[in-house]
Amino acid sequence: MAPYDFSAHRLYVEAPLAEGARIALDSGRASYLRNVLRLSAGDEILAFNGRDGEWRAALSEPSRRNVELTARTRVRPQPAPPDLHYLFAPLKHARLDYMVQKSVEMGASRLSPVLTRRTQVARVNLDRVRANAIEAAEQCGILCLPEIDPPRALEAVLGAWPKDRLLVFCDEGAPVRAPVAALRARAEADRSRPLAVLIGPEGGFDPQERGLLLSLPQVLRLSLGPRILRADTAAVAALALVQAELGDWTDRAGDATQASDEHGELR
Repeated sequence: MAPYDFSAHRLYVEAPLAEGARIALDSGRASYLRNVLRLSAGDEILAFNGRDGEWRAALSEPSRRNVELTARTRVRPQPAPPDLHYLFAPLKHARLDYMVQKSVEMGASRLSPVLTRRTQVARVNLDRVRANAIEAAEQCGILCLPEIDPPRALEAVLGAWPKDRLLVFCDEGAPVRAPVAALRARAEADRSRPLAVLIGPEGGFDPQERGLLLSLPQVLRLSLGPRILRADTAAVAALALVQAELGDWTDRAGDATQASDEHGELR
């Protein structure tokens, strides 16, 4: 595969993308291209909408107030979306922004805020979550945007948990302290199953919540090692472990995962 152009600017758009399609940009996007990226008429960027693949598109200015993109050629087809759900107790502001961005980079296909008894933040700005998801996708060459759920109580989420989806439940009190060994022990049985990862609040799950989680047969209780991690750090660690042992970092789908090496090439 030819090297991917990581230097190209990427922009998420809502409109359909096809050869010759013209996409009118709102004032915010137009200002970003003109004043931040310093682009002018005729310059090209990569555009994607999460549905139609990635397109090379040219900037045009039909009037002083209007800025448009014209889709020219598709450079990447739309891939099948991943199937990794990420459930998390909401955090405050910048740390939630970081968690959302990193979970999208790590391949989460659904973001589900869950409210636990020790959750410190009860309200979630879903528009801000979506904006951070889009920013991560723009910066990292991702074409599939995650679904974003409204916050729900943990008990309600677990009460409707699908029988076929393995839930990796990260718990500092888990008896097995070697997370890789715990995941590998389940790999053969669960590698073909859809996956979810749950990170709780910084105060941990209370005993009743832990008991409810452990009552589900499709739950894997996982320690993240000998140190207590902050929730946003735990998110990156857990998603990396799960992707490496059970997820799309393996060849379970029969295709090589696209990943950049130190030379910026996809393999």
